[in-house]
Amino acid sequence: MELKLAFLGLTLITTLFLIRIGFKTINATSVYRKWDKLVLIASLILWQLFIYILSSSGALNSYAFPPLFALAFIIPSFLFTGIFLFRNRNKLWIHNIPEHWIIYFQSFRVLVETLFVLALAQGIFNIQVTIEGYNYDMIFALTAPILAYLVYTKKMLPKKLLVNWNYLGLAVLASVIVLFLISMYKPELFGSEIPLLPLDAMTYPYVLIAGFLMPTAVFLHVLSILQIQNSQH
Repeated sequence: MELKLAFLGLTLITTLFLIRIGFKTINATSVYRKWDKLVLIASLILWQLFIYILSSSGALNSYAFPPLFALAFIIPSFLFTGIFLFRNRNKLWIHNIPEHWIIYFQSFRVLVETLFVLALAQGIFNIQVTIEGYNYDMIFALTAPILAYLVYTKKMLPKKLLVNWNYLGLAVLASVIVLFLISMYKPELFGSEIPLLPLDAMTYPYVLIAGFLMPTAVFLHVLSILQIQNSQH
């Protein structure tokens, strides 16, 4: 129960951060502030309800290929990120979100990876997808506050360095997705004849990793790239 509450707590923190940056830029740029805020909150709530309903239905509890969690959560969230941010890349609201907030907040992935280790201890995840195996996302996330401080506070490093850092972060997240897929569909690469990832990982709230927390990290990386690139033009 404590682990489930931890997943839900981190999801709440992440949601509140998205609302915070959304409200900040809406207040600065929107003519229809109340409506835009309502749309933002409603969208986040509906997505959470979708994750809960689908995962609670048992439809994800299968090793069938292609994985339904990817079709239902990862692909739609990636498409949304790409289309939404590309269409709005030159809009004023993007640049009213403080750049350093985005970088600092990527350190939330340290907590995500900590939950991975705790889930491993309870037999919900397999060791290969944690920092004890081949998942180095925690190490990457630890660099977020350091770089944000050196770039934005001390101004010792150029902002363009953060563009490459963001791309590296996307690559790290991609590697984590690959680890999960290998654990399910190619366990022999890890010396096993059966899938290593327990189906419990496809239940709520653990599926929030694929449905919300990881897509949020991707969204923030792409947003940061657009912010920095546009600010240098």
